[in-house]
Amino acid sequence: MELVRDFPLFPLGLVALPSELVPLHIFEERYKAMVARCEEEGSEFGIVWLADDGLRPIGCACEIVEVLERLPDGRLNLVARGTRPFRIEARQDELAYPAGVVEFLADRDDGLDDDVAEAAHGAYAELVLQASDKAPDPAAVAAMSAYEMAATVEFGLDAKQGLLDLRSETARLKLVTRLCRAAAKRLDFVDRAQARAQSNGKVHFTG
Repeated sequence: MELVRDFPLFPLGLVALPSELVPLHIFEERYKAMVARCEEEGSEFGIVWLADDGLRPIGCACEIVEVLERLPDGRLNLVARGTRPFRIEARQDELAYPAGVVEFLADRDDGLDDDVAEAAHGAYAELVLQASDKAPDPAAVAAMSAYEMAATVEFGLDAKQGLLDLRSETARLKLVTRLCRAAAKRLDFVDRAQARAQSNGKVHFTG
């Protein structure tokens, strides 16, 4: 087990996934210091979900893609990209910002099930078509990982954390399939409810 010390941690009310682009507004002094170190060293920092029941042990390392704005008071607007999952093994309090001892997590080598991948890509493509009325490019979808698909849809924090916690791409693809199908059902329900409302749910006033 390879442990990395002094890894900067950014507890937030969000979950980042590998490949996901995350806009961040940096305004606290400790996180200004954290970003300055990462910029200077070209290093990563970790976004960890600070949930209602506490800090989750597994987070996503991120790299700074672009600093969009530097304000006169030192605040920053930037875009980060998720890179790889990690587990916090211990918290550290001696630095100017939250940090920890972390282990970067590798997937189990259990092989990829082609049928599972095809089902996930199909469910994702159907959801994109239903939500946007535009069919995505089949080749582009076929090349997407579970993380890449989930990064483009707002599935909710629990679902995203569930993906981050899994150490198997096949398991993640199965979860993405379920999430896409559930989201498509919700969209279909909303569409049908709106259609009913337009047909018979309005009160007409005539003068």
